[in-house]
Amino acid sequence: MFRNAVLRSHRLTAKITKDLRSTTTCRLQSKIASISQELESEPSSVKAAFRQNLEELRKRALLGGGEEKIAKQHARGSLTARERLDLLFDNGSFAEVDQMKVHRCQEFGMDKEENKIPGDGVVTGHGTVNGRTVFAFSQDFTVFGGSLSETHAQKIVKIMDMAVRVGAPVIGLNDSGGARIQDGIDSLAGYADVFQLNVDSSGVIPQISVILGPCAGGAVYSPAMTDFIFMVDQTSYMFVTGPEVVKTVTNEHVSKEDLGGSSVHGTKSGVAHDSFPNDVMAMRAMRKLLDLLPSSNDASTLPRKERTDDPHRMIPSLEQVVPDDPNTPYCIKTVIREVVDNGEMFELMPNHAKNIVTAFARMDGRTVGIVGNNPMTLAGCLDIASSTKGARFVRFCNAFNIPIVTFVDVPGFLPGTAQEHGGIIRQGAKLLFAYAEATVPKITVITRKAYGGAYDVMASKHLRSDTNYAWPGAEVAVMGAKGAAEIIFRGQDIEKNTQYYNKRFANPMVAAQRGFIDDIIEPETTRAVICRDLEMLKTKKIPQIKRRNSNIPL
Repeated sequence: MFRNAVLRSHRLTAKITKDLRSTTTCRLQSKIASISQELESEPSSVKAAFRQNLEELRKRALLGGGEEKIAKQHARGSLTARERLDLLFDNGSFAEVDQMKVHRCQEFGMDKEENKIPGDGVVTGHGTVNGRTVFAFSQDFTVFGGSLSETHAQKIVKIMDMAVRVGAPVIGLNDSGGARIQDGIDSLAGYADVFQLNVDSSGVIPQISVILGPCAGGAVYSPAMTDFIFMVDQTSYMFVTGPEVVKTVTNEHVSKEDLGGSSVHGTKSGVAHDSFPNDVMAMRAMRKLLDLLPSSNDASTLPRKERTDDPHRMIPSLEQVVPDDPNTPYCIKTVIREVVDNGEMFELMPNHAKNIVTAFARMDGRTVGIVGNNPMTLAGCLDIASSTKGARFVRFCNAFNIPIVTFVDVPGFLPGTAQEHGGIIRQGAKLLFAYAEATVPKITVITRKAYGGAYDVMASKHLRSDTNYAWPGAEVAVMGAKGAAEIIFRGQDIEKNTQYYNKRFANPMVAAQRGFIDDIIEPETTRAVICRDLEMLKTKKIPQIKRRNSNIPL
Protein backbone atom coordinates (compact mmCIF):
# COMPACT_ATOMS: atom_id res chain seq x y z
CA MET A 1 0.00 0.00 0.00
CA PHE A 2 2.83 2.28 0.93
CA ARG A 3 4.39 1.67 -2.47
CA ASN A 4 1.13 2.54 -4.24
CA ALA A 5 0.81 5.68 -2.16
CA VAL A 6 4.32 6.78 -3.16
CA LEU A 7 3.54 6.21 -6.83
CA ARG A 8 0.37 8.26 -6.56
CA SER A 9 2.36 11.02 -4.83
CA HIS A 10 4.96 11.08 -7.57
CA ARG A 11 2.30 11.26 -10.26
CA LEU A 12 0.57 14.13 -8.51
CA THR A 13 3.87 15.94 -8.06
CA ALA A 14 4.68 15.49 -11.75
CA LYS A 15 1.24 16.78 -12.73
CA ILE A 16 1.57 19.80 -10.47
CA THR A 17 5.07 20.50 -11.85
CA LYS A 18 3.81 20.19 -15.41
CA ASP A 19 0.91 22.52 -14.71
CA LEU A 20 3.27 25.03 -13.14
CA ARG A 21 5.59 24.86 -16.13
CA SER A 22 2.65 25.23 -18.53
CA THR A 23 1.36 28.22 -16.64
CA THR A 24 4.81 29.79 -16.58
CA THR A 25 5.28 29.22 -20.33
CA CYS A 26 1.90 30.77 -21.14
CA ARG A 27 2.68 33.75 -18.96
CA LEU A 28 6.09 34.09 -20.57
CA GLN A 29 4.67 33.86 -24.10
CA SER A 30 2.02 36.40 -23.19
CA LYS A 31 4.68 38.69 -21.79
CA ILE A 32 6.85 38.31 -24.92
CA ALA A 33 3.86 39.07 -27.17
CA SER A 34 3.08 42.12 -25.08
CA ILE A 35 6.66 43.35 -25.35
CA SER A 36 6.66 42.70 -29.13
CA GLN A 37 3.49 44.75 -29.53
CA GLU A 38 5.05 47.56 -27.55
CA LEU A 39 8.17 47.43 -29.73
CA GLU A 40 6.11 47.40 -32.91
CA SER A 41 4.17 50.42 -31.74
CA GLU A 42 7.40 52.38 -31.32
CA PRO A 43 7.57 55.15 -34.01
CA SER A 44 11.07 54.15 -35.09
CA SER A 45 10.00 50.56 -35.74
CA VAL A 46 6.91 51.64 -37.67
CA LYS A 47 9.00 53.97 -39.85
CA ALA A 48 11.60 51.29 -40.43
CA ALA A 49 8.89 48.88 -41.57
CA PHE A 50 7.40 51.54 -43.85
CA ARG A 51 10.77 52.31 -45.39
CA GLN A 52 11.33 48.63 -46.05
CA ASN A 53 7.93 48.32 -47.70
CA LEU A 54 8.56 51.49 -49.74
CA GLU A 55 11.89 50.14 -50.94
CA GLU A 56 10.23 46.91 -52.04
CA LEU A 57 7.55 48.84 -53.93
CA ARG A 58 10.16 50.99 -55.65
CA LYS A 59 12.04 47.90 -56.76
CA ARG A 60 8.81 46.46 -58.08
CA ALA A 61 8.02 49.69 -59.95
CA LEU A 62 11.47 49.71 -61.54
CA LEU A 63 11.02 46.10 -62.64
CA GLY A 64 7.68 46.81 -64.34
CA GLY A 65 6.10 43.61 -65.61
CA GLY A 66 9.04 41.49 -64.51
CA GLU A 67 12.27 40.12 -65.93
CA GLU A 68 10.57 37.64 -68.26
CA LYS A 69 8.52 40.34 -70.00
CA ILE A 70 11.53 42.66 -70.15
CA ALA A 71 13.43 39.89 -71.93
CA LYS A 72 10.60 39.59 -74.47
CA GLN A 73 10.70 43.37 -75.00
CA HIS A 74 14.42 43.18 -75.75
CA ALA A 75 13.93 40.14 -77.98
CA ARG A 76 11.69 42.11 -80.35
CA GLY A 77 14.36 44.77 -80.66
CA SER A 78 12.81 47.33 -78.29
CA LEU A 79 14.00 49.03 -75.14
CA THR A 80 11.97 49.28 -71.95
CA ALA A 81 10.12 52.43 -70.93
CA ARG A 82 12.84 53.41 -68.47
CA GLU A 83 15.72 52.62 -70.82
CA ARG A 84 14.21 54.99 -73.37
CA LEU A 85 13.96 57.77 -70.81
CA ASP A 86 17.57 57.19 -69.80
CA LEU A 87 18.63 57.82 -73.40
CA LEU A 88 16.37 60.84 -73.87
CA PHE A 89 17.32 62.86 -70.78
CA ASP A 90 20.63 64.23 -69.60
CA ASN A 91 22.40 61.77 -67.37
CA GLY A 92 20.81 61.61 -63.90
CA SER A 93 18.39 64.50 -64.52
CA PHE A 94 15.09 62.60 -64.76
CA ALA A 95 12.77 62.99 -61.75
CA GLU A 96 9.86 60.55 -61.71
CA VAL A 97 6.36 61.59 -60.69
CA ASP A 98 3.60 59.27 -59.36
CA GLN A 99 5.80 56.18 -59.19
CA MET A 100 3.59 54.63 -56.50
CA LYS A 101 0.27 55.18 -58.25
CA VAL A 102 -1.78 52.02 -58.85
CA HIS A 103 -5.09 51.33 -60.58
CA ARG A 104 -8.37 51.14 -58.67
CA CYS A 105 -10.09 48.45 -60.77
CA GLN A 106 -11.69 45.66 -58.73
CA GLU A 107 -13.13 43.62 -61.61
CA PHE A 108 -11.85 40.53 -63.44
CA GLY A 109 -9.20 39.68 -60.85
CA MET A 110 -7.53 43.09 -61.05
CA ASP A 111 -7.92 43.48 -57.28
CA LYS A 112 -5.29 40.80 -56.67
CA GLU A 113 -2.06 42.05 -55.19
CA GLU A 114 0.07 40.74 -58.08
CA ASN A 115 -1.99 42.88 -60.51
CA LYS A 116 -1.40 46.11 -58.59
CA ILE A 117 1.92 47.16 -60.06
CA PRO A 118 3.26 50.54 -58.90
CA GLY A 119 3.25 53.05 -61.75
CA ASP A 120 0.37 51.31 -63.57
CA GLY A 121 2.17 50.90 -66.88
CA VAL A 122 3.46 54.41 -67.55
CA VAL A 123 6.54 56.26 -66.29
CA THR A 124 6.03 60.02 -65.99
CA GLY A 125 8.31 62.85 -64.93
CA HIS A 126 10.61 65.65 -65.99
CA GLY A 127 14.29 66.28 -66.52
CA THR A 128 16.65 68.17 -68.78
CA VAL A 129 17.62 67.67 -72.40
CA ASN A 130 20.78 69.57 -73.26
CA GLY A 131 20.24 71.51 -70.04
CA ARG A 132 16.64 72.60 -70.78
CA THR A 133 13.56 71.36 -68.90
CA VAL A 134 11.42 68.76 -70.69
CA PHE A 135 8.45 66.70 -69.46
CA ALA A 136 7.79 63.15 -70.64
CA PHE A 137 5.69 60.03 -70.25
CA SER A 138 6.84 56.61 -71.36
CA GLN A 139 4.34 53.75 -71.63
CA ASP A 140 5.55 50.38 -70.33
CA PHE A 141 4.45 47.51 -72.56
CA THR A 142 5.60 44.97 -69.94
CA VAL A 143 2.75 46.08 -67.63
CA PHE A 144 -0.62 44.96 -69.04
CA GLY A 145 0.65 45.66 -72.54
CA GLY A 146 0.99 49.36 -71.73
CA SER A 147 -2.81 49.58 -71.77
CA LEU A 148 -4.38 52.82 -70.60
CA SER A 149 -6.46 52.75 -67.42
CA GLU A 150 -8.10 55.57 -65.49
CA THR A 151 -5.02 56.10 -63.31
CA HIS A 152 -2.64 55.64 -66.26
CA ALA A 153 -4.43 58.54 -67.98
CA GLN A 154 -4.39 60.63 -64.81
CA LYS A 155 -0.61 60.37 -64.69
CA ILE A 156 -0.29 61.58 -68.29
CA VAL A 157 -2.74 64.44 -67.74
CA LYS A 158 -0.87 65.55 -64.62
CA ILE A 159 2.48 65.70 -66.41
CA MET A 160 1.01 67.57 -69.39
CA ASP A 161 -0.66 70.07 -67.09
CA MET A 162 2.65 70.62 -65.28
CA ALA A 163 4.40 71.17 -68.62
CA VAL A 164 1.90 73.88 -69.60
CA ARG A 165 2.24 75.65 -66.24
CA VAL A 166 6.02 75.56 -66.39
CA GLY A 167 6.21 76.34 -70.11
CA ALA A 168 8.23 73.35 -71.27
CA PRO A 169 7.91 70.77 -74.09
CA VAL A 170 6.27 67.40 -73.47
CA ILE A 171 7.26 64.22 -75.27
CA GLY A 172 5.21 61.02 -75.22
CA LEU A 173 6.87 57.66 -75.80
CA ASN A 174 3.96 55.52 -76.94
CA ASP A 175 4.02 51.72 -76.60
CA SER A 176 0.51 50.61 -75.73
CA GLY A 177 -2.07 48.01 -76.66
CA GLY A 178 -4.85 50.59 -76.23
CA ALA A 179 -7.58 51.00 -73.65
CA ARG A 180 -7.53 48.62 -70.67
CA ILE A 181 -10.69 46.58 -71.17
CA GLN A 182 -11.02 45.74 -67.47
CA ASP A 183 -11.39 49.45 -66.70
CA GLY A 184 -14.37 49.79 -69.01
CA ILE A 185 -15.69 53.28 -69.60
CA ASP A 186 -13.13 54.74 -67.17
CA SER A 187 -10.36 54.04 -69.68
CA LEU A 188 -12.30 55.80 -72.45
CA ALA A 189 -12.85 58.78 -70.17
CA GLY A 190 -9.11 58.76 -69.55
CA TYR A 191 -8.38 58.99 -73.25
CA ALA A 192 -10.77 61.93 -73.61
CA ASP A 193 -9.02 63.73 -70.74
CA VAL A 194 -5.69 63.30 -72.53
CA PHE A 195 -7.21 64.52 -75.82
CA GLN A 196 -8.46 67.68 -74.10
CA LEU A 197 -4.99 68.43 -72.73
CA ASN A 198 -3.53 67.90 -76.21
CA VAL A 199 -5.86 70.58 -77.53
CA ASP A 200 -5.33 72.94 -74.60
CA SER A 201 -1.55 72.62 -74.99
CA SER A 202 -1.56 73.12 -78.76
CA GLY A 203 0.36 76.24 -79.71
CA VAL A 204 1.38 76.75 -76.07
CA ILE A 205 4.14 74.15 -75.67
CA PRO A 206 5.72 71.83 -78.26
CA GLN A 207 4.21 68.34 -78.15
CA ILE A 208 6.12 65.40 -79.62
CA SER A 209 4.95 61.79 -79.97
CA VAL A 210 7.29 58.87 -80.60
CA ILE A 211 5.58 55.59 -81.54
CA LEU A 212 7.79 52.76 -80.31
CA GLY A 213 5.33 49.87 -80.42
CA PRO A 214 1.62 49.39 -81.05
CA CYS A 215 -0.71 52.39 -81.13
CA ALA A 216 -4.20 51.39 -82.21
CA GLY A 217 -7.83 52.40 -81.97
CA GLY A 218 -8.65 55.58 -80.08
CA ALA A 219 -5.07 55.73 -78.82
CA VAL A 220 -3.92 57.11 -82.20
CA TYR A 221 -5.75 60.39 -81.77
CA SER A 222 -3.57 61.75 -79.00
CA PRO A 223 -0.40 61.55 -81.13
CA ALA A 224 -2.41 62.83 -84.11
CA MET A 225 -3.09 66.08 -82.25
CA THR A 226 0.53 66.64 -81.21
CA ASP A 227 2.96 68.70 -83.28
CA PHE A 228 5.23 65.90 -84.45
CA ILE A 229 4.98 62.10 -84.75
CA PHE A 230 7.99 59.83 -85.16
CA MET A 231 8.10 56.06 -85.55
CA VAL A 232 10.55 53.15 -85.38
CA ASP A 233 10.94 50.81 -88.34
CA GLN A 234 9.48 47.30 -88.04
CA THR A 235 8.45 47.59 -84.38
CA SER A 236 5.89 50.42 -84.38
CA TYR A 237 2.55 50.77 -86.09
CA MET A 238 -0.54 53.00 -85.97
CA PHE A 239 -4.06 52.33 -87.18
CA VAL A 240 -7.64 52.97 -86.13
CA THR A 241 -8.78 49.43 -86.98
CA GLY A 242 -6.37 46.49 -87.04
CA PRO A 243 -5.85 43.80 -89.69
CA GLU A 244 -8.42 41.46 -88.11
CA VAL A 245 -11.17 44.08 -88.25
CA VAL A 246 -10.20 45.05 -91.79
CA LYS A 247 -10.42 41.40 -92.84
CA THR A 248 -13.84 40.97 -91.23
CA VAL A 249 -15.35 44.13 -92.69
CA THR A 250 -13.72 44.41 -96.12
CA ASN A 251 -12.25 40.91 -96.63
CA GLU A 252 -8.83 42.49 -97.20
CA HIS A 253 -5.77 40.58 -96.00
CA VAL A 254 -3.12 43.00 -94.79
CA SER A 255 -0.27 42.87 -92.29
CA LYS A 256 0.23 45.35 -89.46
CA GLU A 257 3.26 46.78 -91.24
CA ASP A 258 1.44 47.27 -94.54
CA LEU A 259 -1.60 48.72 -92.81
CA GLY A 260 0.05 51.16 -90.43
CA GLY A 261 3.82 50.68 -90.28
CA SER A 262 6.44 53.41 -90.42
CA SER A 263 6.94 53.07 -94.18
CA VAL A 264 3.22 53.65 -94.80
CA HIS A 265 2.90 56.69 -92.54
CA GLY A 266 6.27 58.13 -93.53
CA THR A 267 5.63 58.01 -97.29
CA LYS A 268 1.93 57.60 -98.17
CA SER A 269 -0.33 58.91 -95.40
CA GLY A 270 1.94 61.67 -94.09
CA VAL A 271 0.94 60.82 -90.52
CA ALA A 272 4.56 60.39 -89.37
CA HIS A 273 7.17 63.13 -89.67
CA ASP A 274 10.02 60.60 -89.91
CA SER A 275 11.10 57.13 -88.79
CA PHE A 276 14.28 55.65 -87.37
CA PRO A 277 15.92 52.20 -87.45
CA ASN A 278 15.69 51.62 -83.68
CA ASP A 279 14.84 53.12 -80.30
CA VAL A 280 18.38 54.42 -79.73
CA MET A 281 18.44 56.41 -82.97
CA ALA A 282 14.95 57.74 -82.25
CA MET A 283 15.95 59.09 -78.82
CA ARG A 284 19.10 60.70 -80.22
CA ALA A 285 17.03 62.42 -82.91
CA MET A 286 14.56 63.70 -80.29
CA ARG A 287 17.40 65.29 -78.35
CA LYS A 288 18.51 67.06 -81.54
CA LEU A 289 14.99 68.24 -82.35
CA LEU A 290 14.32 69.52 -78.82
CA ASP A 291 17.57 71.47 -78.99
CA LEU A 292 16.16 73.41 -81.96
CA LEU A 293 12.71 74.12 -80.52
CA PRO A 294 11.61 76.83 -78.07
CA SER A 295 10.32 75.68 -74.68
CA SER A 296 6.96 77.38 -75.22
CA ASN A 297 5.20 80.10 -77.22
CA ASP A 298 7.05 82.68 -75.14
CA ALA A 299 9.43 84.26 -77.65
CA SER A 300 12.14 84.55 -75.00
CA THR A 301 12.48 80.73 -74.90
CA LEU A 302 13.55 80.47 -78.57
CA PRO A 303 17.09 79.08 -78.29
CA ARG A 304 20.08 80.82 -79.80
CA LYS A 305 23.43 79.09 -79.84
CA GLU A 306 26.87 80.63 -79.93
CA ARG A 307 28.00 81.64 -83.40
CA THR A 308 29.81 78.75 -85.10
CA ASP A 309 29.47 79.87 -88.73
CA ASP A 310 30.24 83.30 -90.15
CA PRO A 311 26.93 85.06 -90.95
CA HIS A 312 28.72 87.00 -93.71
CA ARG A 313 30.11 83.89 -95.38
CA MET A 314 29.99 84.04 -99.18
CA ILE A 315 28.90 80.91 -101.08
CA PRO A 316 30.41 80.93 -104.59
CA SER A 317 29.18 77.37 -105.23
CA LEU A 318 25.57 78.61 -105.37
CA GLU A 319 26.38 80.32 -108.67
CA GLN A 320 26.52 76.87 -110.28
CA VAL A 321 23.67 75.07 -108.52
CA VAL A 322 20.74 76.18 -110.68
CA PRO A 323 21.00 74.86 -114.28
CA ASP A 324 20.69 77.28 -117.18
CA ASP A 325 17.95 75.14 -118.72
CA PRO A 326 14.78 75.95 -116.76
CA ASN A 327 13.52 72.41 -117.30
CA THR A 328 16.56 70.71 -115.76
CA PRO A 329 15.97 69.66 -112.14
CA TYR A 330 18.27 70.28 -109.20
CA CYS A 331 17.94 69.57 -105.46
CA ILE A 332 16.88 72.51 -103.32
CA LYS A 333 18.44 70.74 -100.31
CA THR A 334 21.84 71.59 -101.78
CA VAL A 335 20.96 75.28 -101.61
CA ILE A 336 19.57 74.97 -98.07
CA ARG A 337 22.62 73.15 -96.70
CA GLU A 338 24.95 75.74 -98.22
CA VAL A 339 23.03 78.62 -96.66
CA VAL A 340 22.31 77.40 -93.09
CA ASP A 341 24.82 77.14 -90.24
CA ASN A 342 27.38 74.38 -90.75
CA GLY A 343 25.24 72.70 -93.41
CA GLU A 344 23.02 71.11 -90.74
CA MET A 345 19.24 70.81 -90.86
CA PHE A 346 16.58 68.63 -89.22
CA GLU A 347 14.25 67.68 -92.06
CA LEU A 348 10.63 66.73 -91.40
CA MET A 349 8.66 64.32 -93.63
CA PRO A 350 11.70 63.68 -95.89
CA ASN A 351 9.94 60.81 -97.68
CA HIS A 352 6.46 62.31 -98.00
CA ALA A 353 5.56 65.01 -100.56
CA LYS A 354 9.18 65.29 -101.67
CA ASN A 355 8.30 68.20 -103.95
CA ILE A 356 8.47 70.47 -100.91
CA VAL A 357 11.13 70.50 -98.19
CA THR A 358 10.37 71.44 -94.58
CA ALA A 359 13.15 71.58 -92.02
CA PHE A 360 14.54 73.28 -88.94
CA ALA A 361 18.02 74.77 -89.07
CA ARG A 362 20.08 77.58 -87.57
CA MET A 363 21.26 80.81 -89.11
CA ASP A 364 23.73 82.84 -87.10
CA GLY A 365 22.81 80.60 -84.16
CA ARG A 366 19.05 81.29 -84.43
CA THR A 367 16.49 78.55 -85.05
CA VAL A 368 14.64 79.08 -88.34
CA GLY A 369 12.02 77.14 -90.25
CA ILE A 370 12.97 76.33 -93.83
CA VAL A 371 10.44 75.75 -96.63
CA GLY A 372 11.58 75.06 -100.18
CA ASN A 373 10.09 73.80 -103.45
CA ASN A 374 12.19 70.89 -104.70
CA PRO A 375 12.46 70.62 -108.52
CA MET A 376 13.79 67.07 -108.18
CA THR A 377 10.20 65.84 -107.61
CA LEU A 378 7.26 66.83 -109.83
CA ALA A 379 9.39 69.79 -111.01
CA GLY A 380 8.62 71.42 -107.66
CA CYS A 381 4.88 71.77 -108.38
CA LEU A 382 2.52 72.26 -105.48
CA ASP A 383 -0.03 69.48 -105.02
CA ILE A 384 -2.39 68.27 -102.31
CA ALA A 385 0.22 66.50 -100.21
CA SER A 386 2.86 69.23 -100.40
CA SER A 387 0.34 71.97 -99.61
CA THR A 388 -0.82 70.17 -96.46
CA LYS A 389 2.75 69.36 -95.42
CA GLY A 390 3.92 72.94 -95.89
CA ALA A 391 0.87 74.51 -94.23
CA ARG A 392 1.19 72.50 -91.02
CA PHE A 393 4.89 73.34 -90.76
CA VAL A 394 4.33 77.07 -91.36
CA ARG A 395 1.59 77.16 -88.72
CA PHE A 396 3.86 75.46 -86.17
CA CYS A 397 6.61 78.00 -86.82
CA ASN A 398 4.16 80.87 -86.45
CA ALA A 399 2.75 79.46 -83.19
CA PHE A 400 6.21 79.29 -81.63
CA ASN A 401 7.82 82.49 -82.96
CA ILE A 402 10.19 80.72 -85.35
CA PRO A 403 11.20 82.86 -88.38
CA ILE A 404 10.38 81.32 -91.77
CA VAL A 405 12.83 81.29 -94.68
CA THR A 406 11.29 80.22 -98.01
CA PHE A 407 13.16 79.15 -101.14
CA VAL A 408 10.91 79.36 -104.20
CA ASP A 409 11.18 77.41 -107.43
CA VAL A 410 7.59 76.58 -108.35
CA PRO A 411 6.08 76.27 -111.85
CA GLY A 412 2.54 76.20 -110.47
CA PHE A 413 0.00 73.74 -109.10
CA LEU A 414 0.06 70.15 -110.37
CA PRO A 415 -2.67 69.67 -113.01
CA GLY A 416 -4.88 66.61 -113.45
CA THR A 417 -8.19 65.06 -112.50
CA ALA A 418 -6.71 63.27 -109.49
CA GLN A 419 -5.71 66.61 -107.99
CA GLU A 420 -8.95 68.39 -108.85
CA HIS A 421 -11.13 65.54 -107.57
CA GLY A 422 -8.96 65.26 -104.48
CA GLY A 423 -9.69 68.87 -103.58
CA ILE A 424 -6.58 70.77 -104.62
CA ILE A 425 -8.57 74.00 -104.42
CA ARG A 426 -9.29 73.50 -100.72
CA GLN A 427 -6.02 71.74 -99.91
CA GLY A 428 -3.87 74.28 -101.74
CA ALA A 429 -5.65 77.07 -99.89
CA LYS A 430 -4.25 75.69 -96.63
CA LEU A 431 -0.71 76.72 -97.53
CA LEU A 432 -1.90 80.11 -98.77
CA PHE A 433 -3.85 80.63 -95.55
CA ALA A 434 -0.92 79.54 -93.36
CA TYR A 435 1.53 81.97 -94.96
CA ALA A 436 -1.01 84.81 -94.95
CA GLU A 437 -1.81 84.51 -91.24
CA ALA A 438 1.82 84.06 -90.15
CA THR A 439 3.16 87.11 -88.32
CA VAL A 440 6.69 85.86 -87.58
CA PRO A 441 9.62 87.20 -89.63
CA LYS A 442 9.24 85.91 -93.21
CA ILE A 443 12.09 86.00 -95.74
CA THR A 444 11.66 84.73 -99.30
CA VAL A 445 14.26 83.94 -101.97
CA ILE A 446 13.19 83.04 -105.53
CA THR A 447 15.91 80.84 -106.97
CA ARG A 448 14.36 80.16 -110.39
CA LYS A 449 10.65 79.90 -111.26
CA ALA A 450 7.73 81.62 -109.56
CA TYR A 451 4.73 81.11 -111.81
CA GLY A 452 1.02 81.81 -111.50
CA GLY A 453 -0.97 81.41 -108.32
CA ALA A 454 1.84 79.37 -106.79
CA TYR A 455 3.98 82.54 -106.83
CA ASP A 456 1.40 84.21 -104.63
CA VAL A 457 1.15 81.24 -102.28
CA MET A 458 4.87 80.81 -101.60
CA ALA A 459 5.34 83.67 -99.12
CA SER A 460 5.02 86.45 -101.68
CA LYS A 461 5.22 90.13 -100.77
CA HIS A 462 1.44 90.27 -101.14
CA LEU A 463 1.06 87.90 -98.17
CA ARG A 464 3.04 90.31 -95.99
CA SER A 465 6.38 88.61 -96.35
CA ASP A 466 8.91 91.00 -94.82
CA THR A 467 11.76 90.77 -97.32
CA ASN A 468 11.62 89.15 -100.76
CA TYR A 469 14.59 88.53 -103.05
CA ALA A 470 15.26 86.92 -106.41
CA TRP A 471 18.40 85.54 -108.00
CA PRO A 472 19.29 87.12 -111.39
CA GLY A 473 18.13 84.04 -113.31
CA ALA A 474 14.71 83.93 -111.64
CA GLU A 475 11.51 84.01 -113.67
CA VAL A 476 8.50 85.72 -112.09
CA ALA A 477 5.48 85.52 -114.37
CA VAL A 478 1.93 84.27 -114.82
CA MET A 479 3.19 81.18 -116.65
CA GLY A 480 6.05 79.81 -118.74
CA ALA A 481 7.10 81.77 -121.80
CA LYS A 482 6.11 79.19 -124.44
CA GLY A 483 2.65 78.60 -123.00
CA ALA A 484 2.07 82.32 -122.63
CA ALA A 485 3.16 83.02 -126.21
CA GLU A 486 0.84 80.36 -127.60
CA ILE A 487 -2.13 81.91 -125.81
CA ILE A 488 -1.29 85.58 -126.41
CA PHE A 489 -0.28 85.26 -130.04
CA ARG A 490 -2.68 82.42 -130.85
CA GLY A 491 -0.01 80.13 -132.25
CA GLN A 492 1.63 82.66 -134.58
CA ASP A 493 5.42 82.97 -134.72
CA ILE A 494 5.74 80.94 -131.53
CA GLU A 495 9.54 80.86 -131.43
CA LYS A 496 9.91 84.61 -132.05
CA ASN A 497 7.16 85.56 -129.63
CA THR A 498 8.47 83.17 -126.99
CA GLN A 499 11.82 84.94 -127.12
CA TYR A 500 10.06 88.30 -126.80
CA TYR A 501 8.07 87.11 -123.78
CA ASN A 502 11.22 85.72 -122.20
CA LYS A 503 13.05 89.00 -122.63
CA ARG A 504 10.15 91.07 -121.34
CA PHE A 505 8.72 88.97 -118.51
CA ALA A 506 10.82 85.85 -117.76
CA ASN A 507 13.09 87.65 -115.34
CA PRO A 508 12.76 89.38 -111.96
CA MET A 509 13.05 92.94 -113.26
CA VAL A 510 9.34 93.71 -113.59
CA ALA A 511 8.68 92.34 -110.08
CA ALA A 512 11.54 94.51 -108.76
CA GLN A 513 10.16 97.59 -110.53
CA ARG A 514 6.77 96.99 -108.92
CA GLY A 515 8.33 96.51 -105.48
CA PHE A 516 7.13 92.90 -105.28
CA ILE A 517 10.72 91.85 -104.60
CA ASP A 518 13.04 94.04 -102.57
CA ASP A 519 16.25 93.30 -104.45
CA ILE A 520 17.87 91.07 -107.04
CA ILE A 521 20.79 89.46 -105.22
CA GLU A 522 23.73 87.36 -106.28
CA PRO A 523 23.37 83.74 -105.12
CA GLU A 524 26.66 83.81 -103.22
CA THR A 525 25.36 86.60 -100.95
CA THR A 526 22.18 84.72 -99.96
CA ARG A 527 23.35 83.67 -96.51
CA ALA A 528 24.67 87.09 -95.59
CA VAL A 529 21.45 88.80 -96.71
CA ILE A 530 19.21 86.41 -94.77
CA CYS A 531 21.30 86.64 -91.57
CA ARG A 532 21.25 90.43 -91.82
CA ASP A 533 17.48 90.50 -92.21
CA LEU A 534 16.90 88.07 -89.33
CA GLU A 535 18.79 90.44 -87.06
CA MET A 536 16.75 93.39 -88.33
CA LEU A 537 13.41 91.56 -87.97
CA LYS A 538 13.94 90.21 -84.45
CA THR A 539 11.81 93.01 -82.98
CA LYS A 540 9.02 92.72 -85.57
CA LYS A 541 5.49 93.28 -84.27
CA ILE A 542 2.15 93.10 -86.06
CA PRO A 543 -1.11 94.05 -84.31
CA GLN A 544 -3.53 91.11 -84.11
CA ILE A 545 -7.05 91.35 -85.48
CA LYS A 546 -9.53 90.59 -82.71
CA ARG A 547 -11.50 87.38 -83.34
CA ARG A 548 -12.30 84.05 -81.68
CA ASN A 549 -10.39 82.02 -84.24
CA SER A 550 -9.62 81.96 -87.94
CA ASN A 551 -11.36 79.38 -90.14
CA ILE A 552 -8.62 77.70 -92.18
CA PRO A 553 -10.07 75.53 -95.00
CA LEU A 554 -9.52 72.13 -93.38
